[in-house]
Amino acid sequence: MSVSSTRSSREELDELESVSWYHYDLSRHAAEALLLSNGVDGNFLLRNSNKGTDCFALSVRAKDSVKHFHVRRQFGRYSFGFNEFPSLQDFCSHFANQPLLGSEAGNLIVLRFPYPRQVEEPSIYETVCVHTAMQTGRHENDLVPNAPALGTKEGYLVKQGSLVKNWKQRWFTLNRYELKYFKDKMFVEPIRTLNLTECSAVQFDYSQERVNCFCLVFPERTFYLCAKSGAEADEWIKLLRWKLSQVKKGRWCSTWRSSTGAM
Repeated sequence: MSVSSTRSSREELDELESVSWYHYDLSRHAAEALLLSNGVDGNFLLRNSNKGTDCFALSVRAKDSVKHFHVRRQFGRYSFGFNEFPSLQDFCSHFANQPLLGSEAGNLIVLRFPYPRQVEEPSIYETVCVHTAMQTGRHENDLVPNAPALGTKEGYLVKQGSLVKNWKQRWFTLNRYELKYFKDKMFVEPIRTLNLTECSAVQFDYSQERVNCFCLVFPERTFYLCAKSGAEADEWIKLLRWKLSQVKKGRWCSTWRSSTGAM
């Protein structure tokens, strides 16, 4: 690769990073969860697409759903629908001046508020205000007063024991970068808290004689878990992988309080 080509790629990356509503490798699933849980009608963000290196997706909150549109970059130019823009700045200006998109159903979708990536994830156990109130200048009363956090989840999973390889149902909660499991839902103290900043991988597992299994790989141990359905297992995996992608980018809280307990 030539020096000029390397410089061009670096400049394109720097240009993307300057856009506050570019969310890197945020998945389609996580983008929908983010905009539906904490966004308002007209919120939009740009993210990487799984269709290729220079392919992106524009995700837009349209009332009670999220629509996704393809954006492609080629030779430093951005193409969107029938439009082509010489730079990302022109691409952004287009949305500021012509914030209308047509959906397949013929409805117009308005791009009102860019959704910033630099927003701290609220706790699901707290009453939280919608993130966009800070960015749009709208009053909090105009927005959803209580919103669950992105990337939080709870539910029953069946877990394999460490020493005795039997399977027991446990209540799991995922909040920020902590995955806790409890003996049952009504228990206050967890059996153990797993620090996801130490987790190296989350993947489906087919080594166990059970269906809907997945595993979390830690330096000292691999945890095997089973969900009640394939869709439920897939949702856990997607959320956990999104958490790990944020860890790799250094976007996690430095003050993590670990908690351990006996099996």
